[in-house]
Amino acid sequence: MSDQISIRLAGQLGQFDLNVDFAAPMHGITALFGPSGCGKTTILRSVAGLNRIPGEIRVGGETWQNERLFLPTHKRPIGYVFQEPSLFPHLSVRQNLTYGARRTKAEHAIRFDDVVELLGLAHLIDRWPTHLSGGERQRVSIGRALLSQPRLLLMDEPLSALDRMAKDEILPYFEALHSSLKIPMLLVTHDISEVERLADHLVLLKSGRVQASGRLSDVLTAPDSPLAARSDFAAVLPGLVDRIDPDGIAVVKVGETEIYLLADSLSPGDSVRVRIAAGDVSIARQRAQDSSILNAVPVHILSIEPMGLSETGLLLGLPDGAGQFRARISRRSNAKLNLQEGDEVIAQIKSVSLLANR
Repeated sequence: MSDQISIRLAGQLGQFDLNVDFAAPMHGITALFGPSGCGKTTILRSVAGLNRIPGEIRVGGETWQNERLFLPTHKRPIGYVFQEPSLFPHLSVRQNLTYGARRTKAEHAIRFDDVVELLGLAHLIDRWPTHLSGGERQRVSIGRALLSQPRLLLMDEPLSALDRMAKDEILPYFEALHSSLKIPMLLVTHDISEVERLADHLVLLKSGRVQASGRLSDVLTAPDSPLAARSDFAAVLPGLVDRIDPDGIAVVKVGETEIYLLADSLSPGDSVRVRIAAGDVSIARQRAQDSSILNAVPVHILSIEPMGLSETGLLLGLPDGAGQFRARISRRSNAKLNLQEGDEVIAQIKSVSLLANR
């Protein structure tokens, strides 16, 4: 299909056996997620034409590889961002950005000034790479990749070499790229927090195989999700800021359900995504009259699953079908409330995190 990235690869690279078959949309960010050695980078390098594993790769209706064809890397319209920024030390930021830039008069071409503005590079434009921080060097690397006018942007653990402060500094720029540019991106990461904040589509990998693939919210909340057993498991829900109350609380609508957050820099009409951790959700049969918990949301129980010896996992659905999230409660609490699939209950959410303002 012309609106998809289709990847089907089966073969060995050294001792590593890869067998994957999945599709991703030609928009937004698709995360390839899994532990070290699961095949994430092998897939990315295969899309770039740097690995030659038997199979088929199609991008937006254009075949890059099949049993009869193998486009070399220089003929694939890609931008590649590596884990470690690879800038030319003898060139300024401006010169690094324009090195290899592809000149085009196409209507949707990415312009130099737009890249500089999106990535916050104006004040760095005449500096040398040795005078840049790790996060600044990576932003220049991303800018150089974008100015090659790629049809697909490949990013191989672009944040893993950065410390927490540098990572927090660069993440808003990734979000700006996501909202401003129409280039699909494949992001390799082993950090679930990056997946939650950036990804629209998720491909879960393990030992060279695809465990799950689909929209981020669908994969996270699927009844058989491989991520459900993680202690840091959370759901990510898209929402829209409806209003800011006088006491500084933002009212975010997920479907028709209202979620309350600290307003910070939010404004009515902002598109956001919110994170609800399973461990931050408790269950009540009725809404509490005296409670400091702001978010008490009517839900229905979609499924109930034992988790280990002492816990029970609940998959919860919002009443209008606008989203799902999970709760993790003790088996004793489950028995006390006599919870059953299909029950309508109140989900008391102790903490809701704002992940991104898009």
